[in-house]
Amino acid sequence: MHLGSLSLHPSCALIVWLAAVVGAQFVGYAGLALLAVAALALAPRSAYRWLGYVRRARWLLLTLWLILAYNAPGEAWLDKPWAPTYEGMAEAGLQAVRLLVMLLWLAWLFTVQGRDGMVSGLWGLLRPWGRFGGKAERLVVRLSLVLDNLQAPQEKGAWRRMLLAGAHHAEGPSSLGFLVVPWAPRDSLAVLGCIAGLVGVWMW
Repeated sequence: MHLGSLSLHPSCALIVWLAAVVGAQFVGYAGLALLAVAALALAPRSAYRWLGYVRRARWLLLTLWLILAYNAPGEAWLDKPWAPTYEGMAEAGLQAVRLLVMLLWLAWLFTVQGRDGMVSGLWGLLRPWGRFGGKAERLVVRLSLVLDNLQAPQEKGAWRRMLLAGAHHAEGPSSLGFLVVPWAPRDSLAVLGCIAGLVGVWMW
């Protein structure tokens, strides 16, 4: 996975993505604009995938906007009894932009890592928890199957057939392989930068 001209560990890429998603919840339009520019600058090709995500989530965005716009108390738009409030529209707009930025960083993550990078990164993050009895292998395998199903085109009504067939009839790979990438000092610097950025946003 590449961040600019630097190659990062897949687990580090997941941490960067998580930091961007969490940080987006605490910043306004200016901070969201910086996050969006950063994602596009690091992976310009993610814009195409992002547009696809936005198209799929268009009804979710509209529903989110309407719920927030009409539920916030305040002065009604144009003094119309049926209209949303100015305060509600402001909050709805901000939350909608936050969701758009989160989708953009999700597109960045899939663009720079792909399916194998996602699986490798999650394995690297969850492997230490196996010492405490956690089932990291099961979670990683399930994520791999989900990613495979998302990438493969499904016929209409396929999910109903899968539910009726039962889990014991589900098809999938008999083995799962991924690359183990060594952790480098630049990965530690990137993680420290993410922590510093989150602390700065929280204190600001």
